Parts: sequence; C-alpha cells; structure tokens
Amino acid sequence: MSKRYIGGLISAFNSLKVANAPTIGSATAGNQKACVAFTAPSCVGGGAITSYTAVATPGFKTGTGSSSPVTVSCLTACTAYTFTVSANNVYGPSAFSAASNSATPFAAGTVGIFALGVTTCASATRNKYTFSGCTNASATAASAASFYGSATGNSLIGIFALGGTPCNSTTRNKYTYSGDTNGTATAATAASSLGSAAGNSSIGIFALGARPNKSTTRDKYTYSGCVVASATAATTASYAGAAVGNSSVGIFALGFGNSPLATRDKYTYSGCTVATTTSATTASYSQSAAGNSTIGIFALGVVSCFGSTIRNKYTYSGDTNGSATAASTASSYGAASGNSTVGIFALGQICNNGTSTANRDKYTYSGCTVTAGAAASVASRSGSAASNGTCGVNV
Repeated sequence: MSKRYIGGLISAFNSLKVANAPTIGSATAGNQKACVAFTAPSCVGGGAITSYTAVATPGFKTGTGSSSPVTVSCLTACTAYTFTVSANNVYGPSAFSAASNSATPFAAGTVGIFALGVTTCASATRNKYTFSGCTNASATAASAASFYGSATGNSLIGIFALGGTPCNSTTRNKYTYSGDTNGTATAATAASSLGSAAGNSSIGIFALGARPNKSTTRDKYTYSGCVVASATAATTASYAGAAVGNSSVGIFALGFGNSPLATRDKYTYSGCTVATTTSATTASYSQSAAGNSTIGIFALGVVSCFGSTIRNKYTYSGDTNGSATAASTASSYGAASGNSTVGIFALGQICNNGTSTANRDKYTYSGCTVTAGAAASVASRSGSAASNGTCGVNV
C-alpha cells in the first residue's frame, strides 16, 4: 500500500473527525480590539471542541477562547476589519465560518491639544489636556498667533488650521503627539477662518469658513503624504459651524449662512458624498463638538444673539438628533476634543459682551453627565482642538 494512499486515508479520516464550522454572529468594535460572536457547530466531529480561533482581516491577528464571544486584540484603531471563526478539537481546526460584519476599533485616546485662540489678542498658546486625571499643562505653541481656527487628526497627528492671524490664512500646523512637536502642514487651498473639521484615520475634511464671506468650499487633507485636494462642497454657504463624526462619516453643523442655521451636512468619506442630514434642535452658530464612534455632542453656541447652554446628541446609527445634557454656563465660540469616553468642552465666550473664560466642561458619554473639567491656563475663546484618540471626532 503506497504512502500516498495511506496519507489520503488519514486525511479523509481526520476531515470526518474535525468539527463543522461555527456560524458567524456579530463583531463589535472596542478599544483597539473586537469581540466576535458566533454559534457553536452542532456537529463536533470525533471529539469535544477545545477552543475557538477568531482571525481578523486585514492583518490576520487572532484571538482564542473556549466559547462565544472571542476577543481579538492589538488591532489598529480606525481600521475596518471582518472576522472568521474556526472550532478546534484534538483532530485539528474546522473550516472557517463565513466573514462577519465590518467592525472598526477605536483608540481610547490619552490627550487633547487645545489651541486657545483669543486670550487678550490672537495667541499661539496651546494646552495639553490629559483625559486620565483631567490635568492641564502647556503644549508646544503654534507657529503663529491666531484665532477662529479648526482642527482634526488621527491617533498620531493633529492638523490645525490657524484661522485668523489676524487676517484669513491658509497656514496649517502639524502637531505630533509623540514628542509634542509642532511643524508645518500643507496649506489650505484658500485663505479662511471660522471653519470646522472632521475626519477619520486617513483624511481630514476642512470646511474653510469665511473667505472673507460665507463659503461652501471644503478641503480634503490626506495625512499620509500631507496632500491637500478639493473635497465635495457643502450644501449651503456658511461659516462659524462645527463638525464631529466617526470612521465613516463627518457631521457638519453649517453655522451662519444669511442667518443662524440648523442645517447639518453628512459627509461620507468613502466616495466623498455630501447630503443634508437631521437638523439641530435650534438654529445657531459659533458652535463646538466632540464625540465617540456612536454619538456626537454639539454645543450650539450663539442662539438668538446670545451664548447658550443648549447641546444636542447626534446618533450616527439612524441619523437621529436629540437633546443632550446642558452646559454648565451659557457660552459660544468654544472648542472641544475628547476620546471614546469623554468630551472636553472649552466654553469660550461666556456672555454677549465678549468676556472669555478658562472654564471647561467634561461630558461623559455614558450617562450623559456634565462635570467641571480642568481649566485652561488662560481665559480664551475662538480656539480649536484635536486629540489622539479619535476617528474623526473633533471640532
């Protein structure tokens, strides 16, 4: 009897002894990980199942467990993954299940960088806010004093559009969180201020704001290579809005058109398409926003010529908008940044006579509670912010 024949018999025997493939369930993203649910096979083959293995695509990271769900760790934040699962017994692994839904892990984030904007005049001052412990310290200054800027980024860098320096500007800075270094970023396609920005791990979309009047112009900033190109325009010309989003979409509150607007645009990064989406509860401008992969919290800013405590909660799944817990103080011209757990809102201008504040609110997404955050080093308004723990979750 040939070795090939014997080997074929053994292979056929073992294939009857391994378990059937599990039935895939849902994959749920977490902090640089995912939990993969499945149903065990009814046929376990020639022996009891000893473990299950989940495999991520791309990258082929694996996780092992004795039952559903299995956690796959060490995933890259803001990267979309699918997962397959096999069942293991003494005869080897089963065939893999079908692929799961796509799940995008997030980074919890450690720090937010706040450009303070107007202190007594335009400023290059920046603060570093550490979310764990809610501490505030100095951060590397901007290349030029400015105000009315905007910012977004990924887990490695924040791109800051400097805004008024004091005139409209095309200048952008690149802030590298590791090492706290500040350098030059690729300039905007047009001078502007009073813009807003959101993005994911690969690109940032900047609404250019006033240039010198309201505008529909947007830029796409690709972090790899620092390339700037035109992005799909807004549905309505405006300025002084805010933006927040997740790894798939950015929600842009348009701010001021011919009057305060409740209009919001949804920018879908894949395909760079723009459509109107669920409006704010109240028309406003000079807003700020922060959120996580599930919700965005919008501080509405100026309502009926005065600063406001009103906040809205925008849920990306279903594109629904509702009330969020109010700010501690009526304000406008603020900035916000955060991680997957909290958003830090710099309150900005606290009354209609232009008084600035160093006060910040900490908005905890779970439970929608608002408490005092660590104050800024200087009272200010009209700044911007970005953090290292977001997939497009910035002002």
